[in-house]
Amino acid sequence: MNAINPIAFEPAARPREGPAEARRDETKTRLAAGFRLLARHGLDVGVAGHVSARDPLLHDHFWVNPFGRPWGAMRAEDLSLVRHDGAVVEGAPINAAAFAIHAEVHRARPDVACAAHGHPVHGSAFASLGRPLATINQDVCAFFEDHVVFDEPMGLVVDMDEGRRIAVALAAHKAAILRNHGLLTVGRTVDEALWWFVLMERSCRIQLLAEAAGEPHRIPDAQARSLAAQIGTPDFGWFQCQPLMAEILDPDSFKTTP
Repeated sequence: MNAINPIAFEPAARPREGPAEARRDETKTRLAAGFRLLARHGLDVGVAGHVSARDPLLHDHFWVNPFGRPWGAMRAEDLSLVRHDGAVVEGAPINAAAFAIHAEVHRARPDVACAAHGHPVHGSAFASLGRPLATINQDVCAFFEDHVVFDEPMGLVVDMDEGRRIAVALAAHKAAILRNHGLLTVGRTVDEALWWFVLMERSCRIQLLAEAAGEPHRIPDAQARSLAAQIGTPDFGWFQCQPLMAEILDPDSFKTTP
């Protein structure tokens, strides 16, 4: 009898191919929904944080949240379109840090369609330790050998050189812990990048709780590497985000009949 893969799935519903304008609409819709998703999970704070998505038509442009717009109320029409040289070509002004970080990440990583940065509670607390996540549970193994710690002293990131150094440190990885600052995740789709952000915040919380209680056991490297090959892929990151996105984009499907 053939063994059953417990995490087998069919990624048939990946972002639709088709006319560029339709793909732009899809990108903006999912990016705006992503802000509402993060807000629902308490991962926003004031005006800090930003999530960007590369424009499908203009690859040296990205969509990002306008400065001060509440994440929980974000709509596709609220998003601002920004050129890599800093010009806002559509929409309202943006956070200077959003440009400094996201322009450099998108410039350095043509494979990245979306980048998410924020200051969630547990991620910010863990970032103060200046060390990577440990393999103390199966889920966090998605980041094994695929995240970095940017350990330079940081203030407000409004300098392009600092954004460039973050992009260099990130290299080909999916995530970075910015010491004394917060978290940064990237993905080949909006959904993938959002899932890594949610998972990284959750992983920081779990590690803080475990270490407060004692000395957690670690999963051996070989096993962690095997898990990463299964649950740390772009397809699986996208797939993991689908239930979260469905709660935002199709809330009626979650209603129960009396």
